[in-house]
Amino acid sequence: MDLEIDLSKSLDENASLYFEKSKSARKKILGINKALVILEQKMNERLAQEKLNKDAPILEQNKKSRSKKWFEHFRWFFTSDGFLVVGGKDAKSNEELVKKRMEKNDIYFHAEVFGAPHCFIQAPIELKGKSFVAPESSMQEAAVFAASFSKAWEEGRAIADVYSVKPEQVSKSAKSGESLGTGAFMIYGERVWFKKSILSCAVGYFNREKVLMSGPTSAVKKHCTFFVELKQGALSKEQIAKILKEKFAKKGLNFSVDDFVSILPSSGFESLT
Repeated sequence: MDLEIDLSKSLDENASLYFEKSKSARKKILGINKALVILEQKMNERLAQEKLNKDAPILEQNKKSRSKKWFEHFRWFFTSDGFLVVGGKDAKSNEELVKKRMEKNDIYFHAEVFGAPHCFIQAPIELKGKSFVAPESSMQEAAVFAASFSKAWEEGRAIADVYSVKPEQVSKSAKSGESLGTGAFMIYGERVWFKKSILSCAVGYFNREKVLMSGPTSAVKKHCTFFVELKQGALSKEQIAKILKEKFAKKGLNFSVDDFVSILPSSGFESLT
């Protein structure tokens, strides 16, 4: 590389001049490198946003094109072992669930709490008419589900007692002189108890069905690619649903506030961080 020397200046003066020029050039290079890093970050953010925008219509189309499964009209989740658990949303759906959907080899669950849903673990199709024994982990999750979707959540209770019986022990026949309203049933015989079941609920994106799923955190974590765990607090369903909507949208998962409201437990949630 050729260097120009100013003959009117001394050797030290020429050296100082080039030293200052090198300092200035070094600062410019550092500035350029910093600008390149910022530019790269912005480009990555733009590409990520473009991907979300591209995926969002696909998700919306999938939501519109698919037909709802029968259990989606109730409360539901799949246990960590893959068994379907279904529960009623109100008196009418509780009545329908027990009288029209529950089969004799399913496993019934109910929390010992006023306003609790009727729930059951559905026996696999291949076991229809045969004896069905669910894994203990699925039994525990079904109990947590029954407790979490009862009034115990709204009341801020950390635990609730839950019991399980066979379908033939659930009857619409009341004791003499008594009558049962819509969604109310009598339980006869010995019960299997799940004392002090700890309330737990999370909402996640169940990618197998491309829908939202809510249930015990352990099960949601097992089946969902993205999920948010819920905590008890003072927020309403609508308030927490709006927060959830924003969190899921950031992952390119676009659902309405009503989609979230429909699968949440009773009101009473803590703000999510």
